[in-house]
Amino acid sequence: MHELAVWVTILSFIFTVSFIFWRSTVNEAIPASVGALIVLLAGTVSLSDLWTITETIGGAAVTIMATIVMAIVLESFGFFHWVAEKLTAQSGGSGIKLFWYTNLLCFLMTLFVNNDGSILITTPILLMILHNLGLKNHQKLPYLISGALIATASSAPIGVSNIVNLIALKIVHMSLYMSAAMMFVPATIGLLIMSSLLFLVFYPTLPKKIKMAGRHRPFSPWPGEHPLKYSKDNAPAQGTFMRNIIMFVLSVRIGLFVASYVGFPVPLVAVIGSLVLLGWRWWKLRIAPTDIIRKIPWHILIFAFSMYVIIYGLHNIGLTDLLIKYLSPFAHGGLLHASIGMGVVVSLLSNLFNNHPALMVGTLTLTNMGLDPITLKISYLASVIGSDIGSLLLPIGTLATLMWMHILRRGKVKISWSDYLKVTILVIPLTVILTLIILTYWVYLVF
Repeated sequence: MHELAVWVTILSFIFTVSFIFWRSTVNEAIPASVGALIVLLAGTVSLSDLWTITETIGGAAVTIMATIVMAIVLESFGFFHWVAEKLTAQSGGSGIKLFWYTNLLCFLMTLFVNNDGSILITTPILLMILHNLGLKNHQKLPYLISGALIATASSAPIGVSNIVNLIALKIVHMSLYMSAAMMFVPATIGLLIMSSLLFLVFYPTLPKKIKMAGRHRPFSPWPGEHPLKYSKDNAPAQGTFMRNIIMFVLSVRIGLFVASYVGFPVPLVAVIGSLVLLGWRWWKLRIAPTDIIRKIPWHILIFAFSMYVIIYGLHNIGLTDLLIKYLSPFAHGGLLHASIGMGVVVSLLSNLFNNHPALMVGTLTLTNMGLDPITLKISYLASVIGSDIGSLLLPIGTLATLMWMHILRRGKVKISWSDYLKVTILVIPLTVILTLIILTYWVYLVF
């Protein structure tokens, strides 16, 4: 391969990642598309490679888009605001209860939607709640930081909550069902560890009592706007209806894993679920499905495809061969070595280059190591822990945290890198290591 093409590919990757970090307010699909186009013109990715990439990300893209459609429909019903009102009421004026309910909300939102969608939906709602409760800036940080960390990390237990996890599953030829069976318990325990550590870190600054004056209007204006622009004028009756919605969405999510287990196409289940929910909204609110076309964030697909093109270019010029040389001793040194080695490496790569390219590079590397099936699976799952949890050490480690910081700036909440790092340096490394160890022994015991 021509040396110029190699350097062009490397510089394209550096340009793309750097631009995303430095200009987080710019749609990330723009620099990724430019970088991918340069890689194609350089010749390090061929047209046949593009077809392989399309096949790899196609199912993941359809599943994630169907999930986002469901989120948009739920917002039309006023579901997320209803949940937030319940959260505020259940806290009963206790700042500690509000902390745990906030974490629970962000965890469930990611499981029901996905990590990026959870950040986009919950952060503005939390800002409105905290603003309405009259909390000062430093009192808001425990809820906002812990909520963001939990929302992002909660994509680890089930692969369907993160598009890059789904793409990586396809690369290692692992079913969604098997991924959840091996990962849900250790990753959920890891989240409980993270929540407990966050509580210990924030306990001195958590307001123990909160004045609940104004709780009847928790969604008063704040210096920003919820991205889905919900209007109570369209909302149907609450209560039983909302519980029916929860049961339906939960059944669809469970259906994804059942489909994976029996060999039924997972994306098709997601599409059917979103179509039923769209029809339900049309019948209940008289809102035609055509609004979905303009509300779906298509840029997520463009970003994922473009980043994979760039990573594939790096793979073709020998990056994975280089990583294999250094990572093979870990991967072939036993399950515990493989788990901790891959988890730590992908954590470091995620904080340097963002977790999307880090997990893609790590997964492509694993598939070329000649690992036995169980070591390949545990190494992949460890990479997911590094990508979804380890990446949170720095605010530039994930797109979700970049979006979160942008939303906070719009909401007039001040948070510095030092505010963020004072928390994550105490929480993230310990959580990652313990979760990787738990993953290893869970696989030993059960599989």
